[in-house]
Amino acid sequence: MKNARLIALFLGVLFMFLAGCSRSSGGTEESSEGAERSEVIGSDSKDATELKFWTFQELHINFFEDAVKRWNEEFPDRPIKLKAEAYPYDNMHNNLLLALQSGKGAPDIVDIELGRFPNYLKGEPQLLPMNEYVEPVLDQFIESRFDIYSKDGNYYGMPTHVGATVAYYNKEIMDQAGVDVDSIITWEDYQEAGKKVVENTDAVMAAFETADWWSYWPLIKQQGSDFFNENGELTLSNETNVKTLDTVQKLIHEDKIAELAPGGEYHSEEFYGYMNSGKAASIIMPMWFMGRFTDYMPDLKGKMVIRPVPKWTEDGNRSAGAGGTGTAVTNQTEHPELAKEFLAYAKLSKEGNIALWKVLGFDPPMWTVWDHPEIKKDNKYYEYFGDDIFETLLSVKDEIQSINMNEDIPKVQEQLFTNVFNNVLRSKSQSAKEALKQAEEAVENN
Repeated sequence: MKNARLIALFLGVLFMFLAGCSRSSGGTEESSEGAERSEVIGSDSKDATELKFWTFQELHINFFEDAVKRWNEEFPDRPIKLKAEAYPYDNMHNNLLLALQSGKGAPDIVDIELGRFPNYLKGEPQLLPMNEYVEPVLDQFIESRFDIYSKDGNYYGMPTHVGATVAYYNKEIMDQAGVDVDSIITWEDYQEAGKKVVENTDAVMAAFETADWWSYWPLIKQQGSDFFNENGELTLSNETNVKTLDTVQKLIHEDKIAELAPGGEYHSEEFYGYMNSGKAASIIMPMWFMGRFTDYMPDLKGKMVIRPVPKWTEDGNRSAGAGGTGTAVTNQTEHPELAKEFLAYAKLSKEGNIALWKVLGFDPPMWTVWDHPEIKKDNKYYEYFGDDIFETLLSVKDEIQSINMNEDIPKVQEQLFTNVFNNVLRSKSQSAKEALKQAEEAVENN
């Protein structure tokens, strides 16, 4: 029964990234049952080897379309035809797990979201290690982004971004409130700025999630805390986590400078409309959320700026690594060497990391390209947020700790989304300490 409830929760609350981009040139659409988007990329190449790619985020197909095009131009004697399919979040992950367990039906290459990745590392992983490609270039990357997709010294998932958490400010609202965004250094500064926003504008300072964890997890991680420590021990109800959730509750119910996010999460249509209409002055999210602004909140173009996250202590971190997608090669591929080499070409090369920024607007995990001339070229993200995006990122490069993954993360999700956030932030029926302690006991006993 407990497992059934957990599965039901996944099907109901884990976010599915919304997508609104039309198909890029160079691919041909074809029908694929259950797929939200399906393309065959590189089909015009003669004698091309076909590889199948699954993703839960259709925008990622644009990135692989670029990679296939570059690969086929560079290696005309080894062309690739990539059959790329995007499925709903839960459908894809559940079908992948069933395919790997049954020994048939899995794609060659697949995107696996960070929160689900531990499910595929249980026992003997049915994914192929990529060490021969990762280890020679590891010093050029934010290394922690590989650790979250690894097991027993093997690297299975190739990161899609750093996921550096930043503060997005609506400068138009902040200016109207009389707040200089560059004066917000600490969490206390953020709270004081919020009071001015509420006093002088029709907006609140922020909105917090109850059906997802992006407005909570990065805040505890930047303080050096997490749901599990690096030894895998459960730390859900520790002092930092309680204090942080107490602070969020206070912002909403006592200071009244924040409110609950419409739709319960930052990836809902209700929230996009809310933010787009200027109802909140800020949101703290990873840099990959830039694409949500450009695609779903067009009215904020030229109004939003990106700054470090306010720190909790004088010497505290101003960012944290949050979210992620690890792209892996499954053990069912009939072309293991080609699949691994192509994935390394797409995700571990300088050109591939530049494309992560140019195509998707993601902060590349290869930090050595952050000041590359190609990164600095004008694009829709600079036009939307200003030209100092990577200045902010470079200023917090050494403060980006990644979250600790564990096979029990799904149990933590269940407790946070069904009980903790609703009881503490919505109904106030429990204190943060009570709710987190109860959740911790439930995770331990499940």
